[in-house]
Amino acid sequence: MTVAEQRLEQTLPPVRRQAVDWLPYVLLLPTVVFLAVFFVYPMLQAFVLSFRSPEGAITLRYFQAMLKDTYFAGALRNSFLLTAIIIPLQVVLALVIALLINTRFQGHPWFLFICAIPLGISDLGAGLIWSSFFTERGYLNLILQNLGLINEPITFLSFERPAWLYGAIVATEVWRATAIVMVILVAGLQLIPKDYFETADVFGASSWRKLRYVTLPLLRPALQTALIIRTILAFQLFATVIVMAGRIVPVLAGEAYFQYGLLRNVNIASAYAVLIMTLSMTITIFYLWLLRTKEEELGRG
Repeated sequence: MTVAEQRLEQTLPPVRRQAVDWLPYVLLLPTVVFLAVFFVYPMLQAFVLSFRSPEGAITLRYFQAMLKDTYFAGALRNSFLLTAIIIPLQVVLALVIALLINTRFQGHPWFLFICAIPLGISDLGAGLIWSSFFTERGYLNLILQNLGLINEPITFLSFERPAWLYGAIVATEVWRATAIVMVILVAGLQLIPKDYFETADVFGASSWRKLRYVTLPLLRPALQTALIIRTILAFQLFATVIVMAGRIVPVLAGEAYFQYGLLRNVNIASAYAVLIMTLSMTITIFYLWLLRTKEEELGRG
């Protein structure tokens, strides 16, 4: 270093290191601890129990036992079928409600409050409420008898009427969980700048064109989030099915419960849990690819 450089360095003020702001990390710490204790650790434990034999070796015997389970094929079919029916119905209904609320009509806060009431009701509670509607002495039979359409109560929730069983489960889940999707979509609509709609009005775009070319493309991140959350929860569907149909309509989460709670097969129950988690992760990746934004496409390109 030359003499001139040394003098220049002495005249310059000392460089101070910028202090690290620890507040965001402190605020995130409770959430990270919660996820680690109640999600990450049980997930790792399920992996270990599903692949590890009593001797400590890696084995696939528990997955083979799961595949040979009498209820496995029906549980897999019913889980996919119910998810395929429930999710589209909930998304369409939630989108209609969200668009209606976004018009800010008179009384829309009360309408939002009423639509969000099912958020405070558990799966089991919703199942009990709707089972009182479909049982032999339930409200549906009472209405039909008062109208003179039937003389004796009809047993709707029976293995002899699988369509009614599916319909009851779908109706219960649509009523209970549509509010989750609706709240996410309402938040997404409120984040869309009004400039886009004003520009569309200037060019004379119809309501349908504004919905198709402005609202839905800009609502894609919210739709992506809602679909991911709702699909993961749909594969965990259990309490509603148990109340409505028992084991007549087996589902994957229900079989995991029966293997663990009734049959005491912890390893096979863990295999079911790993399967549910794998399916949820696979569908999540599919949603992320299907509903990716233009910025994400350009970034990957």
